[in-house]
Amino acid sequence: MRRRVGVGAIQKQKLVQEKYRDKGTEIEENQFEQMTKQLEVFRTNLEEFASKHKKDIKKNAEFRRHFQEMCAAIGVDPLASGKGFWSVLGIGDFYYELSVQIVEVCLATNDKNGGLISLDELRQRLVKARGQSKQHQEITIDDLLCAAKKLRILGNGFSVFPVGRGKYLVQSVPGELSMDHTAVLHQASNNGKAHVSITMLQQALSWERERAQKALDYMVKEGLAWLDTQDSTEKLYWFPSLFSECINAS
Repeated sequence: MRRRVGVGAIQKQKLVQEKYRDKGTEIEENQFEQMTKQLEVFRTNLEEFASKHKKDIKKNAEFRRHFQEMCAAIGVDPLASGKGFWSVLGIGDFYYELSVQIVEVCLATNDKNGGLISLDELRQRLVKARGQSKQHQEITIDDLLCAAKKLRILGNGFSVFPVGRGKYLVQSVPGELSMDHTAVLHQASNNGKAHVSITMLQQALSWERERAQKALDYMVKEGLAWLDTQDSTEKLYWFPSLFSECINAS
């Protein structure tokens, strides 16, 4: 006959479990305290590094990218800080200035592309507008992505989304694109032609004709796509935001 577990044994087991739980909590608290101290040391070292290499960070795009990666690794955002050490350092000023210029270029090209521009074309226009003066730092795609994050404060009027490996589009008009609209842009970008047709979308995405037509009609209505009826076989939908990208690829 199997013996039943006594009350004393149950209480003893509970005490053991509580001790393990208390010990686990103590270890977690110690680990957290050690990590906090390590982060403080990292932040101090990072401030010293930034102060020493201030000019390199502001002038050298590759150096600036690595610095941003170091900041992100320990949860420091020098661009979001408007006071204290990082404000005195002035690193964020470069990105604030770049953000304003991004808005200016987007507004100037809205009538042409419907508020959708590739990050590559945006960079080309910014480089041209800023001129070749030595007082202007080199700007990279990474710089533009960092600066574009600041524009989120304006709501969904400005957003950046990928359309392929290393390819991005900047939307500068209110309203969010759906997954279908993004898929259409992705297809137009990847085929290197800057245009699609309903048949192309059906074959590439396995869509029903009605789904493809609905997505394209919306994009034409919003000025994101141009309808071309000159083709003898099928209507083509061109995306001006991808023109420069496809020309450069060819």
